[in-house]
Amino acid sequence: METRAKWCLSFGLLLTVMSTVNSQYRYDYSYHTKARGWLKLHIMPSTFNDAFRICNAEGAVLASPLNILLKNVMMTIQNKMVGDSCALYTGIHSIFAQGSFASVEGKPIARLGIEWAPNEPDNYNNTESCIVMLQNGTMADVRCTETFPFICYKKKSNNMALNDCGTIDNEYSLDSRTGSCYKFHRVGRTWRNAYMTCMAEGGHLAIINSQTEMQVLKELFAKHPTDSISAQSRDVIAVGFHDWGESRVWYTVHGQSIVDAGYSTFAQGQPDDDKSFDSTGSHCGGMFRDGLLDDFWCIGNTLPFICEKRPDSLTAEDDDL
Repeated sequence: METRAKWCLSFGLLLTVMSTVNSQYRYDYSYHTKARGWLKLHIMPSTFNDAFRICNAEGAVLASPLNILLKNVMMTIQNKMVGDSCALYTGIHSIFAQGSFASVEGKPIARLGIEWAPNEPDNYNNTESCIVMLQNGTMADVRCTETFPFICYKKKSNNMALNDCGTIDNEYSLDSRTGSCYKFHRVGRTWRNAYMTCMAEGGHLAIINSQTEMQVLKELFAKHPTDSISAQSRDVIAVGFHDWGESRVWYTVHGQSIVDAGYSTFAQGQPDDDKSFDSTGSHCGGMFRDGLLDDFWCIGNTLPFICEKRPDSLTAEDDDL
């Protein structure tokens, strides 16, 4: 693997990206005619697994240079990046079988026609199973735990009509009692990954603002019996409050105290600040099936969760324009 400094090139003139923001998908993606789809650059470096999860939650895939037109668009976007790392994660990996590289769509590397950077791939210490694209379009293998920026790609299709929740994700449904849309995730994740997933979907971990909203979440939870959930904890869901580093002082993920938010009723004996699984204490927010609140350890425990979004959360607002 070459040093990151050597991967960065100097460009006196950045290429113009021919794109338009198309609200048919979501405001933070730009449509590129040559790529036949929407793309979004994530500047914040992430591991390969986090990049994969973020793109998936956004309804897209971790972009790979599947053809020369898509590759050229990716390079144009990449050439606008600044900073020490000018490499970009692609969706090409050999996580499942060392050396058997394919894109996340399953396209073998031999069909991608990629060009390797000098002395690449080197599979340094037999640890490099992911592929980054350098600014000149060549590729290098890296450890999947390293962090790089990445691009998510949504291919245009004929069945992309938006629903009442302003998304193509039909697992979101609008509840007239609150005016919000909700989605139940049966596959459990840690609170952190649940938070990240909801954000990527254009929403947030559900915030309970009233007795009515508690009832909405309680009813949604009841539709998913224990045996339908894949998680370590199946009778508690992750919701949007946290102690923000101060034990037993609870705020929503939007920074409002849960008392001011409108609902703060814990189950009997909760919060218990249990440290049996996490020495830092139980400081993430949950809700039992009966609608009462719980605190639980944030590390090493997976549980189902509910995301909440506004119907217009994926459309451009006036201050975005």
